[in-house]
Amino acid sequence: MPENTKILLDEGSGGEASQRLLGELFFRHFGLAAAEMDDAALLYGDGEPSYGLAVSTDSFTVEPLEFPGGDIGCLAVYGSVNDVAMLGARPEFLSCAFIMEEGLERELLERLVVSMAGAAKRAGVRIVTGDTKVVPRGAADRLFINTTAIGRVLTADPPRGKKARGGDAVLVSGSLGEHGLTIMAARESLGLSSELRSDCAPLHHMTQALLRELAAVHVLRDPTRGGLAATLHEIAGQSGVVCELEEKDIPIRAAVRDVSAMLGLDPLYLANEGKLVCVLPEDLAGRALEIMRGFPEGAGAARIGLITDAEKSGSRAGQVILRTPLGGRRLLARPEGAQLPRIC
Repeated sequence: MPENTKILLDEGSGGEASQRLLGELFFRHFGLAAAEMDDAALLYGDGEPSYGLAVSTDSFTVEPLEFPGGDIGCLAVYGSVNDVAMLGARPEFLSCAFIMEEGLERELLERLVVSMAGAAKRAGVRIVTGDTKVVPRGAADRLFINTTAIGRVLTADPPRGKKARGGDAVLVSGSLGEHGLTIMAARESLGLSSELRSDCAPLHHMTQALLRELAAVHVLRDPTRGGLAATLHEIAGQSGVVCELEEKDIPIRAAVRDVSAMLGLDPLYLANEGKLVCVLPEDLAGRALEIMRGFPEGAGAARIGLITDAEKSGSRAGQVILRTPLGGRRLLARPEGAQLPRIC
C-alpha cells in the first residue's frame, strides 16, 4: 500500500497505528527507546534519578465536554495525576493550558474550571502554572486542555513497564470499559443504559498504599486509550514476555457487557479513566488485592492472569493470550486504531 502522507485519526488511538507513528517519527528523531516509554518519565541526571521526580504531560480532547460521571476538567486532572502515580510517585504539582475556540460558552467554561479545581483538591495537588489561548472559530473543537503533573518518587525501585517477569500475577482494580462506553452513549445520545457512568478518578492513594505495603510492585499502568488489551500489549512488549488472561476472571459490569454486545464493541479495548493494572510477584497478589479493595476505586479488584516467559509458553514475546471459559486460547490482538475516537 502507498505510504500515508497525512496523519490519520487512528494514529492518535493508542493502538498499533499510534505505536508506528511514535516509533518511526518521534522516537527516531528524539533518540528515545520504545522499551523506556511509560506514560510518565523519571527525571534523570547522570544515569540516576537525580531529584526523585516523575513528570507526565497529556492533552485532553474528549467529546462531549461533560458526560455522566465527569467532564474534561476533572479528566484532565486525574489523567495526568494517574500517569505520574503509575511510576510510583506522589503527584504534587500540576500545570494546565487551555486552547479555547471562539464562541465557547463562558458558563460552560466556568463549570469546567470549577470541576478542575475540585478534582485538584481531591487529588491533593496544586495547580501552579498554566496558559490560555483563544483560537478563531473553526480552528479547534470548542476546548482542548493540556496538563502536566510533577510528582515525588516514593521508592528506589519504581514500577516500570519493562519490569514484568515470568511468574508474575496480573491484577486489575475493577470493572473495565465504563469510560469509553459512557462517552459513546453520551456523544450519540443513545440512552441505552442509565447505569453507564465514567470511572474517572484519581488512583495515587491506592498506588502509594501498594508501594508502602508490598516488597515489590513490578508494573503499574492505567489502561486508558486502547483499554486493557492495548495496555497489556505495551507491558508484554516492553518486558519481552507473554501475558495470559483468564476471560472468566476479568470484571466487566453487566450494563457494559450488554451494550457493548449490542454495538459490536469489545470491552477489553474500551478506555478506562479510573482503573489500574498491577503486575507483581504471585506470592504478593493476595495482599495486593486486599489493599486495592480497601479503596472505593479498587472495590472490584481481581486477579485476571499471569505473566509467562515466551520460551516456556510456546508463544511469541509481546503476545497477549485470552483463555476462554471453554478451555480455548485466543490471541488478543493489538488494536490497529480506536473503536471510539475523542474519549480522553
